[in-house]
Amino acid sequence: MKVKVISVLEDNYMYLVIEENTRDAVAVDAAVPKRLLEIIRKEDVVLRAVLTTHHHWDHARGNEELARLCPGLRVYGADERIGALTHKVTHDQELTFGAIRVRCLFTPCHTSGHMCYFMWEDGSPDAPALFSGDTLFVGGCGKFFEGTAEQMYTNLTQILGTLPKETKVFCGHECTVRNLKFALKVEPENEVVKKKLVWAKQRDDEDLPTVPSTLQEEFLYNPFLRVTEEALQKFTGKTDPVEVLRTLRTEKDNFKKPKERPNPQAMLAFDWGLFSPFLEKK
Repeated sequence: MKVKVISVLEDNYMYLVIEENTRDAVAVDAAVPKRLLEIIRKEDVVLRAVLTTHHHWDHARGNEELARLCPGLRVYGADERIGALTHKVTHDQELTFGAIRVRCLFTPCHTSGHMCYFMWEDGSPDAPALFSGDTLFVGGCGKFFEGTAEQMYTNLTQILGTLPKETKVFCGHECTVRNLKFALKVEPENEVVKKKLVWAKQRDDEDLPTVPSTLQEEFLYNPFLRVTEEALQKFTGKTDPVEVLRTLRTEKDNFKKPKERPNPQAMLAFDWGLFSPFLEKK
């Protein structure tokens, strides 16, 4: 099982999972069909199915075009709002694509129909993979657009948090640096957060993805998975884990990353009026 990480739109990820023996492939959150089809041709594989985590346009907007271009394509998801949906899946349902096995994990909150996909191959030494959409991010979790803190707590602790610790986490967006800046505000003494943030900034500077992480790592630096830790309770002023999570999400929604200092030469140019001729043009 080979996972191709594909950066699209402003900060989204879509994925192509390839069954290396048959050269069949499954896409996750196929938002940009043209880019996906380019990679399918380059890898010389056949797209058999699309797994959609939720209906938001930046995860599902390519489904209709792919269905038109690939007759017989199966489109899986848990929400009727997902375009070109052919197979509605339910919690704990298992799918098989060659040697690739998939368990559907229902995680409503970001949207009421959000589904994560846990993938593995029997007998393979490789770690399993979790495609977590906008439920679990590297260092963070999704906004509670259509759900509650209670739901997200269940998602993170009872559904995703109980998967094998070596599981690789492939999330829906590249927002690791911002998430870890918030994590550092929450736990300023957490050395794991500090090291991961330095690493993530370097990856960002080199325009490289920060996915995948592992579930084991997430428990060390992701504040939304650390709601029973004393530091998190101190930060939020709450002791009940759900209330800690609720407060954390509110704080994160209001979190503003530190402003970058303006370039001093640029500021001098403004002071001297060097940009005025350009600014005055209509």
